[in-house]
Amino acid sequence: MTIFEASTGRHCHNAVSPLHTSVYFAPEPDDELGALGLQRGAMVYLAGRAAPLGAVDAGTVTATFYNFSHEHVQRYIPAAWTLTTPEEVLTARLRGADRTLRRLLGQEALTSTEMTEAAELALNANEACRREARPLYAANADLPVPEEPHLALWHAATLLREHRGDGHLAALAIAGLSGIEALVLHNATGRAPTSALFRRTRGWSARQWDTARDQLRERGLLDAAGDLTQAGTALRAETEVLTDRLDAAPYDHLGPAATARLTELAGGFSATLRAAGAFPAVHFGKG
Repeated sequence: MTIFEASTGRHCHNAVSPLHTSVYFAPEPDDELGALGLQRGAMVYLAGRAAPLGAVDAGTVTATFYNFSHEHVQRYIPAAWTLTTPEEVLTARLRGADRTLRRLLGQEALTSTEMTEAAELALNANEACRREARPLYAANADLPVPEEPHLALWHAATLLREHRGDGHLAALAIAGLSGIEALVLHNATGRAPTSALFRRTRGWSARQWDTARDQLRERGLLDAAGDLTQAGTALRAETEVLTDRLDAAPYDHLGPAATARLTELAGGFSATLRAAGAFPAVHFGKG
């Protein structure tokens, strides 16, 4: 039971998460991990995000990432661990995050009292997160907290993102949605990247995409045109509500006032990231 509206936690998450996800679109992490011998792009992403788990195999990555084709993951994992080690990847990942935030936010923001306050609030929120059934969160939670405030905030944002993400995957599983079905359903909202972009980055073929779409039609979640039905819209809403419930602990722990303050501070930094071009324009629509 939450002490205030669960969607408040979702709103805070949406403000904090870009501080972590900005590294996926920046050249600096690609440079740092590429220097270790990893292939830029998919291998850098998969190894960089999976590194806290250790030198795991493709099956573990597919399970914890959920919506990536297993065959796609197998192209890069465990081959990445023959080129470098998870420990080296983690060090390079942090260097990449440091360089990215320094470029996009600027030195004044990095050394501000607001940055220190935001890092403290985000780390405080993480004190209430639970490791059970949350593999990506738990693996990252065992990493040391960086000393510099902007990196401490990045680390805390990573934890909060993976905590919510792990819970969201549980909600998708309860809804009976496979990884690709979740992508197709999300794509049907018209507010997601095109199906071509989803397929390319997650390794799904057009035929697999069409098969998943047909399966969702059979369940009554999509109509003949591939648009969400009333049942599809309701299932998505139920999944988000369950995700909110599973992710309530860190924001309940902070309380309404501190959660609102973290949302304000992180939202300001995230707005700066967007204004600096941290996130590329993508083509939206069902595609």
